[in-house]
Amino acid sequence: MKRTIYAFSTSLLLVAGFGPAPQALSSDVDFSGERIEWLVPFREGGGTDTWARFFAPRLSEALPGQPTLIIRNVPGGGSINGANQFDTRGKNNGQEIFGSTASTLFYAMLGDRRASYQPQDWVPVFATPTGGVLYLSSDLGIDSAAELAELGKQELIFPSLGPTSLDLVPLLAMEMLHLNVRPVFGMDRSAGRLAFERGEVNVDYQTSAPYLKNVTPLVEEGSAVPIMSWGVLGEDGSLQRDPSFPDLPHFAEVYEMIHGEAPQGQAFEVWKTFFIAGFAAQKMLFLQEGTPQEIVDTYRKAAIDISAQPDFQEQASVAIGDYDQILGDNVDTAFEMIFSLSEDDTQWIQNWLAENYDVKF
Repeated sequence: MKRTIYAFSTSLLLVAGFGPAPQALSSDVDFSGERIEWLVPFREGGGTDTWARFFAPRLSEALPGQPTLIIRNVPGGGSINGANQFDTRGKNNGQEIFGSTASTLFYAMLGDRRASYQPQDWVPVFATPTGGVLYLSSDLGIDSAAELAELGKQELIFPSLGPTSLDLVPLLAMEMLHLNVRPVFGMDRSAGRLAFERGEVNVDYQTSAPYLKNVTPLVEEGSAVPIMSWGVLGEDGSLQRDPSFPDLPHFAEVYEMIHGEAPQGQAFEVWKTFFIAGFAAQKMLFLQEGTPQEIVDTYRKAAIDISAQPDFQEQASVAIGDYDQILGDNVDTAFEMIFSLSEDDTQWIQNWLAENYDVKF
């Protein structure tokens, strides 16, 4: 794994979301009278669709010429159908853009044969991070991460969409913590939370916004116990506490509680790469390969301008989560980190998935 990527320059702050000064734009870039199509590879109403519809009117207003921007939903294959379509048909004139989520990148990183697209060739515009919290049923008798070792071999039943989905991050994390987990596949995050509320499962995680909205009341009533966040990336590439959950230890802290030493080695580096793709830079706006640099610069400046609007952070915290955007050249660094797996690392995670969950590659 190209660990040198984690030596961030001092200007890269994924936590704070600082970006470069706005770039000068070419006078030739003008979308007046044009229609821009934003392809979302999921149905209406999901997290990626909500994110795209939050940014779409703002992006339309921020781009020169204030073009009409429409969302086109192409569901299927957990985002594979839409990503394949964008990869083969997307134009590089700035009038067709694509919104990805964790699963889009996971399939490509894992070498899924259904994913014929090559996202490493696309051009990222900006990325939106999120966090996540793992929580247990209070019936287990555990009050904090420090007591996890007391679970011993007690079975934890975990609702999961599938092992190659975003759930790869918690599944691998829980194995590294030596927890005895039995996943129940075919359940998305919403279904998993409802199963937790019904007492059908006893461990779950949610990303930040649904956790704050839907799980916090369970914590307050005493039926759920928050254990840890996944953390956020510091400017040196290390895990730090999630600012949305500053009282919760992050995954690396919990690992050290259990094992007596900080996590290191191949399993952790692979986990960290998928964590970046799944959480630290979860949703990305892309332009097609070969898009002229002046168009790329125009889009990136528009994203910077949007994020600098006085009411943006307050509105974003309600709609898509209270995290700063990854902007400017910083998004390139985050993107490189995601596609930093070596062939050996890729083979390791494929073997792990095949041996533990019978995933075929």
